[in-house]
Amino acid sequence: MIVITGGAGFIGSNLVAALEERGETELVVADRLGSDDKWRNLAKRELADLITPEELLPFLDAHRGTVRAVFHMGAISATTERDADLIVRSNLRLSLDLFDWCARRGARLIYASSAATYGDGAEGFDDDGSLAALARLRPLNAYGWSKHAFDRRVARLVASGAALPPQWAGLKFFNVYGPNEGHKGAMMSVVAKTYPRAARGEVATLFRSHRPEYADGGQLRDFVWVGDCVDVMLWLYDHPEVSGLFNCGSGRARSFLDLTRAVYAALGTTARVEYVDTPLEIREKYQYFTEARLERLRAAGYGRATTPLEEGVRRYVQDFLARPDPYR
Repeated sequence: MIVITGGAGFIGSNLVAALEERGETELVVADRLGSDDKWRNLAKRELADLITPEELLPFLDAHRGTVRAVFHMGAISATTERDADLIVRSNLRLSLDLFDWCARRGARLIYASSAATYGDGAEGFDDDGSLAALARLRPLNAYGWSKHAFDRRVARLVASGAALPPQWAGLKFFNVYGPNEGHKGAMMSVVAKTYPRAARGEVATLFRSHRPEYADGGQLRDFVWVGDCVDVMLWLYDHPEVSGLFNCGSGRARSFLDLTRAVYAALGTTARVEYVDTPLEIREKYQYFTEARLERLRAAGYGRATTPLEEGVRRYVQDFLARPDPYR
C-alpha cells in the first residue's frame, strides 16, 4: 500500500496518476475535497481508499505492516495564509507525527518541502540539509517557515542518531505548473491564470517591478513542469537507498515575461502585456529571483533532463487547458 497525503491536490494528484500508470493498485489518498471541483483531480483514478487528514494516523495504525511508503504532499500551501496556528497544525505537527510513525513502522517517507524556505534568496538556493546551513535561512511567510521548521527538525533527528524511516527525502519544490491546479484559486500558476486571457485574445497582466535592477516582467523564477517533479519522486521511490533534502526545480531561472510569451505562443499568437503594481501586502515579501541548484540531486544519481519552459507550457496549454477536459 502507498499512502499519498494531499493526493487530491495539484502535485499529489499528478503523482497518484503516475503511480497508477505504473500499475500500482493499492493507492490511498488522504485529503479534503471540499465543495468545489477538486474531486475531478481524482475522477479518473482507481483508489483503494480516500480518507480525511484527521483519519490518517488511525488508518496507518490499522494498516501497519502493509504501508510501504508515504508520499506526504498535503499542506496549507497558500503563502498568504495568516493563521499561523492552523499552518502549524497542518504543516508541521502532522509532518512530525508522520515522520515518527514511519520511523517506528519501517515505512518510507517522501515529503514536500518548498523553495519558500529560502526566503529572499540572500543565502542562495543550495539544498544543504545540514543544521548550520538550514539555520541561516529566513523564510518570508508562515508557509515557508512551517516547511523550514520541519526540515530543521529532520536535520536534528538525523544528526542526533535518532530512529529514522528506512528512506526519508524532502523535496524543495520551486514554481510548479501543470494540470490539476484549478482548485488553488489565487495560488494557481501564472500559466493557468494567463491562459483564459490569451485564449480570448486579451492582454495579459503581470506585476510591475519595484526594484530598479529588474525590468517590469523581468522578475526571475525557477518554473518547473509538474511532470518533472513527479519523475523525481518516482525515481526516489525506485531508489530506497537515497535519503536527503533536495531541490526540485528546472535549474534555470526564467522571467515571468518569458512564461507569458510561452502561453501565447502555445496558442499560436503573440503576447500583449500590461503591468500592475504588486499589492502592498506582499510587496516586501515578493521573491525577485529563484533558481534551484540541482547538484545534490544529480550527485545522488538522478540524471533525467528537466523540461524546457516553452515545451512544458506547450504541453500544459495544448494537452490540458485547451481541451474540454483539462484534468489529468
